[in-house]
Amino acid sequence: MRYIEVTFRPSPCTETITDVLAAVLADAGFESFVPSDEGLVAYIQQQFLQEESLKEVLGSFPIEGITFEYTQAEAEDKDWNEEWEKNYFQPIVIDNRCVVHSTFHRDIPQMEYDIVINPQMAFGTGHHETTSLIVSELLQADLEGKCVLDMGCGTSILAILARMRGAFAVTAIDIDTWCVNNSLENIRLNGLSHIGVELGDAAVLQGKGPFDIVIANINRNILLRDMISYIGCMRKGSEMYISGFYVEDIPVLREKAEELGLTFVHHREKNNWATVKFTY
Repeated sequence: MRYIEVTFRPSPCTETITDVLAAVLADAGFESFVPSDEGLVAYIQQQFLQEESLKEVLGSFPIEGITFEYTQAEAEDKDWNEEWEKNYFQPIVIDNRCVVHSTFHRDIPQMEYDIVINPQMAFGTGHHETTSLIVSELLQADLEGKCVLDMGCGTSILAILARMRGAFAVTAIDIDTWCVNNSLENIRLNGLSHIGVELGDAAVLQGKGPFDIVIANINRNILLRDMISYIGCMRKGSEMYISGFYVEDIPVLREKAEELGLTFVHHREKNNWATVKFTY
């Protein structure tokens, strides 16, 4: 079968943008994704590429203020999932305590927490700074017997780690069907129970909780909009970890959080990406 290679050049171009782009393109029939210096290279079977559908997907991109340019070419006849596996996703070790790797890796370093995922896409692997920052937070947090919410769960690495660290029950939520399906697969690969995965946004939180720990690794605008919903399913003493934004976004997010009754604890940063911890 013949594939078309489409190179997308978003403006602005960040890893968060290309992560979300990969997710929405998957719903449009694209199968494999490889990050590039310009943005994202995506592959789709020639018979499934529909120009109008592609324009609609980009026109309804869930993050405001993003513009896209793209070019198409006929791809070489390769197994692109295999190419991506070989060239992009490598095992990642966080704080010398947690290793995240795929089903196809060998010679994996022995760590206290071993998370295996079937990534298939250019996001949710743990390589992104925001994911590794929250992993570091969870490695320090007291999760034993706690109820945890993971909003924007992606591949559910954070939900899986929380359960491994003793969380009593975890609820993982994402707006993308692929993420929900892949999360279920990854939870099965790690042999875990008591992790529920749901499709939806903050609206599905009504009636849920209370949660002792809330994790939201999304983006600045959604966090500002939905923080009140997260707080609505917390209790006094609950903790919130947010990420998916830059260091310079911390003041506006902190102001919103404190306005809603949260207390700032600290922040971590890596390559200008940030995560912030609050208590309620």
